[in-house]
Amino acid sequence: MKTALIAGATGLIGQQLLQLLIESPLYEKVIAITRNDLAIHPKLVQIKMEFGNITEKSGVLKADDVFCCLGTTMAKAGSKEKFRQVDFYYPYLLAKTTHAAGASQYLIVSSLGANKSSSIFYNEVKGEVEEAVAAVGFEAVHIFRPSLLLGSRTEKRSGEDTAKLFYRIFGFLIPGKYQAISSLKVAKAMLHFGTQDKKGTFIHESGELQRF
Repeated sequence: MKTALIAGATGLIGQQLLQLLIESPLYEKVIAITRNDLAIHPKLVQIKMEFGNITEKSGVLKADDVFCCLGTTMAKAGSKEKFRQVDFYYPYLLAKTTHAAGASQYLIVSSLGANKSSSIFYNEVKGEVEEAVAAVGFEAVHIFRPSLLLGSRTEKRSGEDTAKLFYRIFGFLIPGKYQAISSLKVAKAMLHFGTQDKKGTFIHESGELQRF
């Protein structure tokens, strides 16, 4: 029996993945790093902290598999520096800290089009964090690159809502690998690959995730 650790458990993918991890018989304990209270469950251990202070809590972050669902938007972050903090620095710091604590596997939500050489800042940062966590030294790293996520958020994202409307009308014209994807499919894919016991670095594009 293993222990899973999840960061970003209140987000669109994270909240669904958290439930799947709790329901999975393969994990006897699920650690959630959060700033907000979650529903109580016997398998769930909540650790409330600011991500910038994560190294101070390394002693209680012992897990086998680490699931990173952290992410924000430029609009919500307010600046490139704050966006990079959430989408690069925090996931990378989480990777280094949990690896040092004994984790063997790291699974992270990235984005379709992630590329450190991209002229688009969002895609550039996603590509940079992919490369950084892959170099930490985990036995296995799984990178998930979903397209536009479908699902109900607790927060409103006007640009995303506009894109979703476009997909509803013109989605049939868009090639499969670019199709919008249910957040639940991404969560199911993360659980699936997290339990495969493979070694190496694997990139899962959005088209592949559609089958879950």
